[in-house]
This record gives sequence, C-alpha cells and structure tokens, in this order.
Amino acid sequence: MRFGVLGPVEVRSPDGEVVPVGGPRPRAVLVMLLLTPGRPVPLERLVAGQYGDDPPAEAVNAVQAQVSRLRRVLPPGSVEFTGGGYRIAVDADDVDAHVFERMARDGRALLAAGRVADATRTLRDALELWRGPALADLPHGVAQAARLEELRLSATEDLVDAELAMGDAPVARLRALVTAHPLRERFREQLVRALHAEGRTAEALTEFEDARRRLADELGVDPTPGLAAAHLAVLRNEEPVTRRGVPAPLTGFVGRDEELARLADLDARLVTVCGPGGTGKTRLAVEFAARTAPDACFADLSGLTAGDAVAPAVLAALGVRESGLRPGRADPVARLVAALDRDLLLVLDNCEHVVAEAAGLVRLLLTRCPRLRVLATSREPLGLTGEALLPLEPLDLDHAVRLFTDRAAAVRPGVPPDDAAVAAICVALDGLPLAVELAAARLRQFSAAEIADRLTGRDRFKLLSRGDRTAAQRHRTLHAVVAWSWDLLGERERVLARRFAVFAGGAPLAAVEAVCGVEDADEVLADLVDKSLVTVVDGRYRMFDTIRLFCVEQLGETEERDVRRAHVAYHLALAQRADPHLRGAEQLTWLARLSAEHDNLMAALRHADRETGMRLVAALAAYWWLSGRRAQAGDAAAALLVGDVPDGLAEEYVSCVVHAWPRPAAEHWERARRIVESGSLELRHPFGVALWGMVVGPPVDPHADPGALLGEDPWNAALAGFGRALLRVLDGAPAAGERDMAAALASFRALGERWGVAQSLDWLARVEGWRGEWDRAHACWAEALALYEALGAADECGELLCHQGRCLLRQGETHAARVAFTRAAARFARPTGEALLGLAEVARSTGDHATAADLLARALAEEEGGARWRTARVLTALGRLADDPREAARRHDQALRAVRTPLLASEVALVVEGRAESADGARAALWLGVAVALRGTARVGDPDVARVTRRARDEIGVEAFAAAYSRGAAMSREEALTTIGL
Repeated sequence: MRFGVLGPVEVRSPDGEVVPVGGPRPRAVLVMLLLTPGRPVPLERLVAGQYGDDPPAEAVNAVQAQVSRLRRVLPPGSVEFTGGGYRIAVDADDVDAHVFERMARDGRALLAAGRVADATRTLRDALELWRGPALADLPHGVAQAARLEELRLSATEDLVDAELAMGDAPVARLRALVTAHPLRERFREQLVRALHAEGRTAEALTEFEDARRRLADELGVDPTPGLAAAHLAVLRNEEPVTRRGVPAPLTGFVGRDEELARLADLDARLVTVCGPGGTGKTRLAVEFAARTAPDACFADLSGLTAGDAVAPAVLAALGVRESGLRPGRADPVARLVAALDRDLLLVLDNCEHVVAEAAGLVRLLLTRCPRLRVLATSREPLGLTGEALLPLEPLDLDHAVRLFTDRAAAVRPGVPPDDAAVAAICVALDGLPLAVELAAARLRQFSAAEIADRLTGRDRFKLLSRGDRTAAQRHRTLHAVVAWSWDLLGERERVLARRFAVFAGGAPLAAVEAVCGVEDADEVLADLVDKSLVTVVDGRYRMFDTIRLFCVEQLGETEERDVRRAHVAYHLALAQRADPHLRGAEQLTWLARLSAEHDNLMAALRHADRETGMRLVAALAAYWWLSGRRAQAGDAAAALLVGDVPDGLAEEYVSCVVHAWPRPAAEHWERARRIVESGSLELRHPFGVALWGMVVGPPVDPHADPGALLGEDPWNAALAGFGRALLRVLDGAPAAGERDMAAALASFRALGERWGVAQSLDWLARVEGWRGEWDRAHACWAEALALYEALGAADECGELLCHQGRCLLRQGETHAARVAFTRAAARFARPTGEALLGLAEVARSTGDHATAADLLARALAEEEGGARWRTARVLTALGRLADDPREAARRHDQALRAVRTPLLASEVALVVEGRAESADGARAALWLGVAVALRGTARVGDPDVARVTRRARDEIGVEAFAAAYSRGAAMSREEALTTIGL
C-alpha cells in the first residue's frame, strides 16, 4: 500500500484505489505511525500528538480505539502492539515523506557531483510528491511539519541552482518565492543571478538593494557572502557564475593519508592522479581539495561523448553561461581564460576518455592563467611536460578491512562481520576500494563468509552488481567499472590485454612476448600501463585480479586454447631449465625466480594435458619440496593418476604418486615402488628419488646401492653417498654411517647445495644425540634449521624440530621438548603424525594420559597408509600408554609386525624397546640388549628404557639382568631378528 502525508492523509491500495481511513483522530494516529515506519511509537507520544500537553483522562483508551479503527481498514498485521506502543509494518519507501527525503538527498548529491540534469529530474520528482501542507491531519505536529517544510524549501533552492546551472533562469518562480520568504537569502541570491543571466542588470541591482535594506531594518545584519558575491558580479558585468564547488562526500574517508601528504608536497601546477577504475581517484581528489582549497572548482568530464565538449563542461562547472540575450559572445576557451585568471584549484575528474582534448585545454589554461592549478584524475596521464603523477594503488589489507568494516556498519549496524572472512574478501578484491564497498553493501543479503565464498570467477561480477543508484552508470557495478576502461583501448591493446590475462601472477616481458604473440609487446604493454590496466614493478607486469578476470572473459574459445597452450609450454620449459640449478650454489636464486612464478606454474599445471602435467610435477618436485609447497600440488597430481603409465614418463608418474593428496590408492604406491626399485629408471629430475625416500622410506632391500639409480652427476653422487650413509645409520652401523655422512656433508658443501647440507647435519645430530653429545647435536640442528628456513622448506623444518624434540625428551628437558614439537606442528603444511606423536610423548611424561591418548589417536589416523615404520612408532607409544598389560602387549605386537617391511634395524630397535615393557624381567633384559645389537649403539638418556631396566633389575637382580642384556647386545643381526621373531 502507498501512504501520503505531504498534504491530507491519503492511503491507496496496491491497485491505486483510495482507502478511506476515517475521521481526524484515526488519521492523526496513522500519520504519527508513518513518521517512523517499522519502529514502535510509545503510547504517550501518540496521545501527545493528538491532544497536546493536556490530554483528557480517557485519552489512552481513545487512542486504542482509533488504532482498532485503523486495523479494520488496513491489511491484517499492518499495525502491531509492541510493549507500550504501536508500530506500523510498512517500508519507508511506501510513505511519500520518506521517499521525498531520500530523493532530496540524492538530488543534492547529484548536484554536488556536477550531474545537474539528473539532479534537476530527481528534485522535481521529489517536490511533485507534495499535495499541500505536510502533516495537515496532525493537530499537534508543528515541529515535524516545520522540519519537512524546511526540507521542501532546501530542495526547492537546490532545484533552482540546478536549473541555473543548466542555463535556465526561473525569474517568475523566484519572485514568488522571494515574496513568500523575504528573509531567505538564498532565494534572493538566486533571483539576482537569474536576472543577471538574462541581462536585466537594473532589476538585479534593485533586488539586491531591497534585500540589503530589509535585512538591515528587520535583523540588523549584512547580506551573506553568496548574495554579496552575486551583487558584485552584476556591478563588474562579469559572466554569471555559479561555480560547482567540491562535492560533499556522503561517507567517511578511509586511508590514503600517505597519498594526501604526497599531493600536498608535489610542487607542480598540474598533478594527475592515475590508477585503475575503482581505486578511489575521485574520492582522493575531492578529499584533498576539501582540505586544502574548499573553494575549488570541480568539473566531472565522465558524461562527455565528444572531446570538443571539454571546454564547455568546464565553463558549466564554473557557472559561466552565455546570456540568453547575448549568445555566441566568445569562444569557450577565451571565456575560460578570462574566468580562470586568478588563484584557483580546478579539479578535472575522469579525463581518460577525452584525454587528448583535456590535455590540450589544460596546457593552454596553464600557459595563459599563471595562478591556476589543475588536479586531474584519469586512468592514464595527460602526458604534458611538467605533469606530476600520483599513481594510486588499491588499499593495503589493513585499510581495505577498515573500509569494509566502516561501510558494513552502515548496512548492518551493531553486527560486526567475521574478521577472517573480511580479510579474505579484501584480498580477493585486491583491496580495490569500489569493489570493497560494493561487497560490504551485500551484507544486507549475505554474511561476510558467504560473500568470500562467492568471489570466484564470474560470480565476482554478479555479486558486485548493485551500487549507488545515483552514481554514474559506469560506477554502479564492478563489471561496468572495468568495461569502461576496456572500451577506451585500441585493438592491439585489447588483444594483448585479454591474452595477458592468462598469467595468474603477472609476468616478465620475456614471458609476455613468448606467450601472447603480439608484435612490439613492450610498446603495447607500456600503453596498458599508462591506461592503468597493467602495473609494472621491477620489470614484472601484473593485472589486478578483478581486471584479469574481466579480460579472460573477452578471450574467444580458440584464442584461449592457443594462448593457454603457449603459457603451459613456456612454464614447463622454465621449470625444466630451473631444476638442475636447484641442486647447486644458485639454489636460492632459482627458488626465488620460481617463487615469483608460482601462481603461473600452478595455473599451467591446471590447464596442462595429462602428459604435460606429469612432466611439470616431476620438474617442479625439488622446487615444491624445498620451498615448502608440496601440499599445494596435491589435488592436481592426484588428478593425473588415471589410466596406465604413459610411455617414457615412469619418473613423472612416481612424482605424481609422491605429491598426490589425498593419498592415492595402494596400487599406485606399489606400482611406483616397483618402478623405483627396478633399477631401470632414467632420471631427468633426481630430486624425485630423494623425495620418494623421505615420504615412503628406504627400499625393501635396505642394502641396495642408491648410486646405481642416481648416476654420476655431482649432486647425484653426493646424494648417493648420503643415501649409503643413511642406510648404514638406519641398519645398525651408526659409526660407519656417521663417517659416510660427514663425507656426504663435505660433498654438498662443495656444491653449495643447502638442502643436502641440512639433511646431512640433521642425521649427524641424531647420531650424536644417541651418544649423549647434546651440545654438538644441537649445534648441528641449529645450522640445519637456519638453512631450511633460508630455503623456505617448512616440512623439513618440522621434521628437524621433531628430531630435536625427541632428543630433548631424553635429556629430561620436557618444556623445551614441548616447545620444539609445537613449533614443528606449526611448520607442517598438513597435519603430521610426527609432531602429534611428540606432543603425546610430552603429555605422557607429565602424567596427562588423556591428552596423550587423544593425540596418539589423531597421529595414528594421520599415518594411515603412509610409511609403516612411522605407524609402528605410534603403536609403540600406544602400547606404553595402555594400562591393561594385554592391551599393551597387543599394541607392541602390532608395532613389531608393522616394521617387518621395510626392515630397518634402528626402527626395529625402537619397537623392541617398547616390546620389552610388556615382557618379564629376563626377556625384558634380553630384548633391551637385542635393541642395542640392532641399532649398533645404546641411546643415552631414554627414560622409557631406564624405567624398563629398573623394573627388570628389581625382578631378576643386577647380575642376571647384566647377563641377559649382554647376551642380547652381542648377537649378530640375524640372531637378533630370529630372537624377536622377525
């Protein structure tokens, strides 16, 4: 239903039929409810509105009766009782008074923005809503009626200003308004200006003199500056001036303090604020002008369709119009020079589509008007000598979040959005202010988390399709903002822009030339940079994601296929060229280069065919592992594990198995294991074999020679030496393994290869830790950790911290061990049983068995399907935690079965030490000795071994324990394995 209160009360049904409301009392109640639609009005206020300050005793009952009458004529549920008052359930846009207020505000904003035609239409429509005195049916509503009447007069004044700016001079209407409101100086000022515009100088002067005398006689004051300025213009016979000042902002200003300071420091008469659409160029210019030159002239050029309209548009902004009696008096430029020969800041907004004409006019004006300064906004520079540029980038994350939060408070007051979701929104939108504001506006419909989820692909433009209805069409939606820039491009620029959009993370010039296939790409890129479609930093070109997504939409199917194929080929070649450098002294340089291309490498992997994708996975194995990004390749690698192994791509297939996440089926692991251990694998990317060993564990035959697979390359040879040393350490010959590990360390140091150095140091530290050489162990770990961190190898850092944490537990440093395992858990890209197991061991050592049990359950789940020796470690820990001896023995037996394959003596020794806990004294002593025989050394400081030793000694005595322990420790490997049933 529609409700009218700007005149006699009027209620109309959805069909337009008049609905009779009843007598004056019900109409008065209805008016008071309609003044605050949707909000409760206290009963006391309803009484006062009807009866004033002296209501009769039965006033409350009378109001309730009048509400009942209203309910009978209005739709059910329209008037509700809400604890002490009533509310009417209608929308504000259904009440003419609220529609009028909104349209009056919109009209004023349009006028301030220089959109006088739109302002004129809006203000006329608003004033046509009045049918008579406001609130005529509310006997005691004088204050509310006076407020609405003042708004009506202000809107009328705004409409007259808009008409004057368009060249109209409504003299007759203004005379009537002055007669009705003789002390309202704005009407007097407008009448003087209108008469002057029509050449009626004497009448204009007479009007001013009448106003001056009346103000002096009745109020004892002088005319306002506006009226005095209009009078002075008449005396000087100046062109009529109604200059458009700086638009009044409708929202708060967020961020940009640095840019404002730079604007203030720039010593130039022409400054151009450049940047992509939606970065806030206009808002920055307006804020700067308002703070430093509030009397500046603001000219919006966005509505121009021809370059020769620039000068007339600036004339209109200045308010310099041709007199109706003296048309064609002078050309626009000459009139501008005459009007601007004074101290003034001229703000030229949105110059990009008339940039050549705007540049020509600005050059002429600055040359002829030495006191004039120009602040321009444009998506490309004007290109004049002496022009100072202020490139405007999107907001940084903190300021973007502040902007979103500020605008969100206006949309959903009192409901703070989710901080994490807001940050995700701002990152997805590149901090583009317009996009952030449009996203905040959608909080009326969606939560921040839902908005973040929807900002993908084309959904971004659909989501951000509702903007300020008073804004220019090209600023109402995100798509329109980018489309405006696109329409200003030439054909070669469009070709390069849409092809460049396949780069997900920007690109150097060489990549653009190779992929995009555009002649003179460097020159065309320079044009795109000038037009703010592309940015360049340190030789790397980049599109903001919002612009890139728009440009991708412009690609035809065939063109997109060809460009993406070139993009994939270029980045495969880059990965293959980089791989050998990742195993030498240039490791950090090439890691940095690949890291800069990370988004492109991942995009290439997503768009590659199966065989090319497998080649990319293999070529990038070292990069992903060393930079801690292996987890990011998981989905793409898993998708490639379909069908048979392509001919000649066995190595690539193994890399896909290692990287795939979730873990691939057992058949893939088994097939990959057969390939690795076949001895016939031709290695083009040898780091993949090292990665296989780290993820899966050593081969079934621990005595196999790694060098047979790796070949003679210096890094391969160093890795083979490391592999032999590691197998000796793991297989019960730690002393010999330590010597070989030192040799491998020297080889990696000679190559300058940090990962191999860190790996060798880590294992040397573990052996030293077994012997109780704590200081030397921790020194090695400290150096290794620094190398891993320089590489960015997060998973390696996590593994090392777990090794160090276990050593700290043996030292009795429980708190330090907890810190190490906690740091380790934070480093791993995915949850890992290693860190969870370590934290569980810390919890068990402090008596917190409930926490330990929970952590071990999670660790066991994480290790499912992985290396069996890792699972055995968790099962051993569960056996130690069990209160029931039978449950403990079951877990230890499970662990023993798990380490059968691959049979690594040092890992078997750990399980045997655990199994000794559930054995009687004599067998416990024997099995502790067997563990020493298998490992090749005793581990100093192990609290679990010490506890079992004390128990066994108490049960069988010191001498019997020593005899059994010594017998086990003296066994050969074969005897030891036979003793424990393996």
